[in-house]
Amino acid sequence: MNAIRSLPRLSAVLLAFAACVAPLAQAFELAPLPYPHNALVPVIDEQTMQIHHGRHHKAYVDNLNAAIAKDAALQGKTLEALFPGISQLPAAVRNNGGGHWNHTFFWQSMTRPGQGGAPSAALQAAITRDFGSLDAFKTAFKAAGVGRFGSGWAWLIVGSDGKLKITSTPNQDNPLMDVAPDRGTPLLGNDVWEHAYYLQYQNRRGDYLDAWWQIVDWNVISARYAAATSTAR
Repeated sequence: MNAIRSLPRLSAVLLAFAACVAPLAQAFELAPLPYPHNALVPVIDEQTMQIHHGRHHKAYVDNLNAAIAKDAALQGKTLEALFPGISQLPAAVRNNGGGHWNHTFFWQSMTRPGQGGAPSAALQAAITRDFGSLDAFKTAFKAAGVGRFGSGWAWLIVGSDGKLKITSTPNQDNPLMDVAPDRGTPLLGNDVWEHAYYLQYQNRRGDYLDAWWQIVDWNVISARYAAATSTAR
């Protein structure tokens, strides 16, 4: 009888022990690409996409989860909640959190060649207002990408004043972080780390940036602009 009465308590102890030794649930996951690995050919080759997503991006997710697991105060928070104070957090969270967010944003910014449409009327008007023309914007965006020494990103953002601005960040930083020289809401970002283009373009970063416009999904970028400007109002 005593043994039977002790079963509920024993079960509770076993459950508590199982919770201690079980691996921590991953806070972040690597989502599948929104298209097949070969969808961006001929602009970005299939092997680059396989390595870039399946190895580089995956490593950022794995390392981010390992870093988050070390600090209970960070668990359960979104990256968007962490970025405004990223300068006060461990480098592993900054580097890998940025790597995860930036790459997810990057994949979603692209589509098959010829299917990206054009900027919405509202976005086109803002581009013309702030850069003079779409071609002038593309020239300035390319200059930001080519001019980024070493590894990093080129961005189109909406600033707090509602105007568009081109900026660049090193490594895996982004404009949502408090360390960014120009902060704002990202609309478009291009990865200029060598692993993003080297198998196909070698050291010709400018050629990669020129070709990239063929796969930019302006439907997504326009929707981001509409969301950013509606929030600002």
